[in-house]
Formats: sequence, structure tokens, C-alpha cells
Amino acid sequence: MPPPAYQTALAPDELFGDFFLEVQLSRIFPDSKTFVDCVPLMAPEAILALYESQKNKPNFYLKAFVDQHFTLPDSPASGYSSDVTVSTTTHIDQLWDVLTRSPDLPVEGSSRLPLPYPYVVPGGRFREIFYWDSYFTLLGLKQAGRVNLIRNMVDNFAYLIDTYGFIPNGNRTYFLSRSQPPFFALMVQLLAELDGPDVLTRYLPHLQQEYTFWMMGTDQLTADHPMEKRVVRLEGGSVLNRYFDATPRPRPEAYLKEVELTEVANALGIESKTLYGHMRAACESGWDFSSRWFNDGQSLATTSAATILPVDLNCLLYSLEQTLANAYRQQGDPAESERFTQLAETRKTAIERIFWNEHRGFYLDYDLMTNRQTTALTLAAAFPLFFGLATSDQAKQVHDRLCEDFLKPGGWVTTLVRSGQQWDAPNGWAPLQWIVYKGLMNYGFSETAAEGRDRWLALNDRVFRGTGKLMEKYNVEDDTLTTGGGNYPNQDGFGWTNGVYLQLMRDKTG
Repeated sequence: MPPPAYQTALAPDELFGDFFLEVQLSRIFPDSKTFVDCVPLMAPEAILALYESQKNKPNFYLKAFVDQHFTLPDSPASGYSSDVTVSTTTHIDQLWDVLTRSPDLPVEGSSRLPLPYPYVVPGGRFREIFYWDSYFTLLGLKQAGRVNLIRNMVDNFAYLIDTYGFIPNGNRTYFLSRSQPPFFALMVQLLAELDGPDVLTRYLPHLQQEYTFWMMGTDQLTADHPMEKRVVRLEGGSVLNRYFDATPRPRPEAYLKEVELTEVANALGIESKTLYGHMRAACESGWDFSSRWFNDGQSLATTSAATILPVDLNCLLYSLEQTLANAYRQQGDPAESERFTQLAETRKTAIERIFWNEHRGFYLDYDLMTNRQTTALTLAAAFPLFFGLATSDQAKQVHDRLCEDFLKPGGWVTTLVRSGQQWDAPNGWAPLQWIVYKGLMNYGFSETAAEGRDRWLALNDRVFRGTGKLMEKYNVEDDTLTTGGGNYPNQDGFGWTNGVYLQLMRDKTG
């Protein structure tokens, strides 16, 4: 039986060609994402014909041409004014409707992939659904009692799997070459807690296809060909996963910055297409960008995400295998249930062998080019605790290092390196606050977990009272500041910050 024929769509750089290059390289917008989110007012081929006929005329003005033929994007919260006299929880409850989009209608030439059900966007420049963000948003929707919206969100992700064969980074054409950390299984588990175990069988085909996507190419792995797409064969035959994107071009939504970075990379002897693949892989990781991926530990141009086995990704896929085992058991298929149970156990053994470092008492990523662990200490080490993969002794060692090195006045810092990138010090991020909190709670470190939780909540409250906003990320080292580092200004809204705040506050107050 042939595999399903999934849809595809052209990204803006493919759709608009030289016109796209002219717009991005002319810097008519301060952010490369602005143009790729514009909505054309006529068919793309008609716009291109007009551009070709007018571009060499003496009175041609590129910005005016774009304004005439495209609708420019707004912030999801455009026109919304917050009230700092209310509690942070009340503010978030009021903001859900602001960040919720109605079902999409198809628009020819738009980069938006239409979704059939309402959904929550992060906020700021992020006007579309994002994959891993949404799990943490769902935590807050659960606390807010918005169960129908949770169902809609999960159904949208199921729709994306049915339509494209996987869950892209977000519902944009320029995201169709990559995914994001695979949290779909956790979303299904969350919904099953609300609607009952039949949810597992309802979404079993989608969970299976999610797994098929991440494991694609496994049958092509050999000792001489150990890497294919997102799977890697290690010595001894274990198969683990990496982040990957084969597209050999700058990302359309970050076009200008990546073209500029190419010059730095080329001076270091790094080929352009190699750089683009690694940058895209880092974006699939969700940690875009971080010294975690730097080959030299210092320069963004040395990002090598596609040749690093990430501990967090493999923990997430362990969870997916467990969820599939439970779903097949619920469906009454014990053979498939047992197969996925064994796959999960095999992965668990490999995670222990590949990522645990006894000397440092911490979980580390694995560098496929040097065949040894990386040296980067990051909050990704909390994922084995979140999923219950660590022994009690390992959890104690991770706890001690987290307390010693990562706990700051505003919560848990992402890494110990100040690279200027947003997924490094001094920043803390809501999803990782929840992963660390829950991981520590799983192993009985409730006092430490509560301390990190309370510092983070206090920082969120202070910034809200001072600015009227909840942020995408926060400076947890100097909690008088909101953020530091990154390739774009700090964004407010903000979906996963709102979700984690409500979940942590619920845990705090009972």
C-alpha cells in the first residue's frame, strides 16, 4: 500500500523569487519576518508581472509597491491595553481571547497554512500557532477551564499531521521543512486527563504518524551510513534522534540576518549550505539560538545543531513511544503495545548510556562529530527527571548542580554561558521553568522546586506591574530587567508564559 500523499506549499522565497530577494535585501522592513507574513492582495503571479513591468521605471518605490499589493501583518494584541491594577491571573484570563485566532480561510499566496479550528498564538511578532509552545499554553488553558479550546488546539495539530504528514514548526509555508520538539503526545495525554482514555485511541493514527516522521530513514541506517534525516545509528546499533532540516537556503523569516551570518561562517571555512542546515536544525530544536549548539562555544556561525544528539529530544521520543504503547493497549492491540514498550525501554537504556555523565553528575548532549559528550551545561538536563528516566542518585546529582549553578533571583537560567543569544544566560524561559519544576517534584525535591517556582512567579508579577505585559523570556539573573540577547526584540503576550504562570500558580495555591 503506497504511503499517503501529503500536501506541500511553496515558501515565500520560492513563490516570489527575485522580488522576495529585493524586498528582504533592501531592508524596507526592520524584521525579515514582516514580509513573509504579509498577505498578497492578488495572485502572486499577477504581483510578479506588475513588479517586472514597473521595477525599472524612474518613479518606482519598492516599499510603496509592497504597501499597495500586500496587507501588512499586525501584532495579535494590536489595540489591546492591559490594566496593571488587576492581578496577573486576571490579566491572563482577559488575554486568552486576544491571543485566540478564528479558523483560517485559505488565501492564495499567503504563507499562513489554514487551520480549521480556533487556536492560540504566542503574541508579538508570532502571529501563528507554534508547535512546542502550544503544550505549555494548554497547561494554562486547562487551569482557565477552556477545555473546548484545548480540544480545538489538539484537533488542529491532528489536522496538520493528516495534511502534511507531520507537525511543522508553525502553520506557515516557510516552516514546512522542519518540526519542533515533539510534544504532541503530551498534549494528547493532557486531553485524555480531561476527556478520558478513549482520547488515546482517537488520536492513535496521528501519534503513529508523528512517530513515523521522526523515525523516517531508520531502515537506511548502516555502520557506513549512520545518519539519515532525524535518526542516527550509534556504535552497538542503538538508534537515537537529532534535529534536522535539509533545506540549503537561508530561512525566509530571517533572511537578512542569515545572509549576513554567511559571511562570518565562510571566513571560518564553513560552507553556506552547511550553515543553513545547522541553523534550521537549531530552529527545529526550539532553542534558537544557544551556545549549546556552537562548535566553538562562542560564535553563532559555528552552530552545529544537526550533528548533536539532544538529550531532551530523545526524552520526548521516549514519552511518545510510551504513549503509543498505552494507546495500542487501549485499542486492544497487545502486540503493538508490547513492541512500543520495548522500543521505549531500548531508548531509555540508550539515554542512560549516551547522555549521563557520572563525573559531572549531569546529563549532556552528544557530539556526533567527536563521538563524545558536549561540555555544555543546560537545563535540557532536567528532561530525564521530567519523564522519570533518572535514578534517584542521578536525580540528586542533577538537583545539586541545578541549585549550585542554575538557580538565580528570578528562576532557572537556561545555560551558564553569556553568548548574547536568547537561549543562554541571563535568560529564563517559561517552558524550562515547568520542566525543571515538575522534574524536581517527581523526585521529591519539593522545597527546591517551590523556590524556583516562587522566584519565577514573583519576577513575572513584577514585570507585569511595571510594563503591563507578560514576556516571551526574562532576565532571571538581574530581575530588575526583562530580558537580554536574541535576534529580535523581546515579545509580549505571551502564550507559554501565560500557561506556565497559571499552572505554577495553581500548584502554589492548591
